Amino acid sequence: MAQDETSRRDAQPHPFIKGVHGVRYQVKDVARSVAFYTGHLGFRLEHQQLPAFANVSLGDAQILLSGPGASGSRPMPNGQRQEPGGWNRVVLSVTDLPGCIAALKDAGVHSRNEMETGPAGRQIQIEDPDGNPIELFESAR
Repeated sequence: MAQDETSRRDAQPHPFIKGVHGVRYQVKDVARSVAFYTGHLGFRLEHQQLPAFANVSLGDAQILLSGPGASGSRPMPNGQRQEPGGWNRVVLSVTDLPGCIAALKDAGVHSRNEMETGPAGRQIQIEDPDGNPIELFESAR
């Protein structure tokens, strides 16, 4: 058995950390983002307080959409603003990646790259309306 598998199995609960609550994305228009995630990617709206915040889910995964007025979007103490974009991303498991890409392109969804293929599968990065990256991944197995 690999060492990282053993360490995961033997890991003790952390006294403060209960688990992953979700992934927060900074967005400029919460309603537009909700429409994108629910309409194009099959997420379900869990909660919203427009115009500041919404929570969408896909299975157990939660994405917290924080607009400019949300507490999760406030500037850092040094004044640095939290902004959308970057390279860290949510990875969604898909079937028929080429078909998925075609449907999203027909709907006007922007992709950052062309489909890439590697030993574990193939993937592409798309963007939500604010430029937050989402990776669509189809396993080789």
